[in-house]
Amino acid sequence: MSEDVVLVSAAEIARLTGFGRAAVSNWRRRYDDFPQPAGGTANSPLFALPDIESWLTGQGKPLKLTPEERLWQLLRTTTDDLRLGEVVGDLGLDVYLRERGVAVAPNLTAAARELRKRRGPGTFEYLVRRLVEAHARRIVPTPVPTAQLMARLVRVKGRTVYDPACGLGDLLLTAQNGGAAGLAGQDRQPYGVGITRTRLHLHGDSDVQVVLGDSLTADGFPDGRFDAALCDPPFGDRAWGYDELSGDGRWIHGLPPRGEPELAWVQHVLWHLRPGGEAAVLMPAAAAHRRSGRRIRAALLRTGTLRAVLDLPAGAAAGSSATPHLWLLRRAAAGDPLPARMLVLDAAAEDLDAVVARCNRFLDDPSEGNGPGRAVPLIDLLDDEVDLTPARLLRDGAGILAGYEEARSWLRERLAEVGALADQLVPLAGGGGQNTTTLAELIQSGAVEPLNPPLTMDLGDGDIPVLTGKDITVGRGPSARTAPAPGLLMLRPGDVAVAQAGRRISPRVIDAGDVAAGPQVQVLRPDPGRCDPHFLACLLRAAGLPGGTSLSSRADLRRTRLPLVPVEEQRAHGAAYQRLAELSGALRGLADAGDETVALGIEGLGGGGLRPGG
Repeated sequence: MSEDVVLVSAAEIARLTGFGRAAVSNWRRRYDDFPQPAGGTANSPLFALPDIESWLTGQGKPLKLTPEERLWQLLRTTTDDLRLGEVVGDLGLDVYLRERGVAVAPNLTAAARELRKRRGPGTFEYLVRRLVEAHARRIVPTPVPTAQLMARLVRVKGRTVYDPACGLGDLLLTAQNGGAAGLAGQDRQPYGVGITRTRLHLHGDSDVQVVLGDSLTADGFPDGRFDAALCDPPFGDRAWGYDELSGDGRWIHGLPPRGEPELAWVQHVLWHLRPGGEAAVLMPAAAAHRRSGRRIRAALLRTGTLRAVLDLPAGAAAGSSATPHLWLLRRAAAGDPLPARMLVLDAAAEDLDAVVARCNRFLDDPSEGNGPGRAVPLIDLLDDEVDLTPARLLRDGAGILAGYEEARSWLRERLAEVGALADQLVPLAGGGGQNTTTLAELIQSGAVEPLNPPLTMDLGDGDIPVLTGKDITVGRGPSARTAPAPGLLMLRPGDVAVAQAGRRISPRVIDAGDVAAGPQVQVLRPDPGRCDPHFLACLLRAAGLPGGTSLSSRADLRRTRLPLVPVEEQRAHGAAYQRLAELSGALRGLADAGDETVALGIEGLGGGGLRPGG
């Protein structure tokens, strides 16, 4: 087959058509004329895109792809998945900066150059966006609202701006759009350098320098000093160079602890600021209170360097889906007065313009007290903990009262939910004397099919959600992901997935498909005409309770005894079990609501923010 023929997976067909994976699987089963695989493997087949387009047209579902999408599909076909970023970066340097990229196939370069003539520079941004979608877990850009907030807070217009962990160039591009006079960046991924340089070249004429390397261990701008810095560093990178950098001159506020790499990035950024320069650095929330970093936090406060800590919405940093903080820093200039306060602000609860206006007023005049947030006296922060968490510092009497009332309302709702579920419980009567069977006998008769997921699984990147034993035990949805692979066990509605820890048995009846069973998860697939799945789950859970049917230190599922009753009666048992399981979940929610209400009440009474009402 010609190298120019684009091959697509079933998942890509689903995305391109908008019909979903289930529809594509259905087409392959129902239609004999659906195109045969043109590549890939039996478990991950690939199809020729022209064949798919022709078949869809014949079905009255013509596929209309933009030229940019066709270029992307050609790139995917001619490139190993792990080298996509490298090829996009080299393609940008080759086509737009005339620097020959060593990793780019000639036919791909020719197609990109032709498209550049016809469609302009927007093609490259499209490729970058599709790269991010293809590697959504490995390549995570800084969200646009976060980048815009950071650029506005350091007032980039007319200033030189530095980003030591530039990634795909999101922060530098935002600074360029904001009128920055010069841009400097570094990244340890070659594709990051190529993509960043190309994007900045296409979007402006600023003075640009972007170099390759790890900024902490191989600083590409050792003598560089800049007016402003923006940084979204890699969170939790324990291999940041602690051993080789212990005597580095950048640590003017103290040697960063081995487990606090973000404090190394903060001091690296400060080292590269001119006197009077400002920086915005995204930080994990734990960096505000971890005991190991308290001495450096104290030094940043005493020198007037850390000026503000903002609480941002969850997912506002590229390095984490959790709630991050934004630290605003300033390198003191000669004659600067030593500030007596630090601003804390919940940026997630305020309008963007109000946040920017408030922060800029405070940075210009720390005595200015109007607007959202709180200017906290440094003397109140410089204790044994040096806890800079905004949520704690912003919780005054009014905030505690609002939180307490909200918690009381939540508690009442959970109480009502528990009461309603208790009223719906099925009356139970005495029983006994029934014939019983075992799960092993049901398996032998074909009423239940045991299925085994692979013993090991590559969890991490991939499009397939994975239900782990921990997910089942704690009662949450799939927390892991994987890629298609031989032996993968896809769960079906009605399957019973079981996790075991000693005698404890935690079964879950699956209610949706397209989820894989993880390692250490046992799967039972009942014949619904002979064995009700909720009935089976009930008996398995009962076997793992104290006094259950299994007497060994680790429950043997196959020894579990089940009443030998018709399937209609099994369904009645299963329905009663479902009600009890719902009540169990509601009771856990009630306990959480009660704990939260009590904790807020005690905090308010003990700290003086609350008093008994009339």
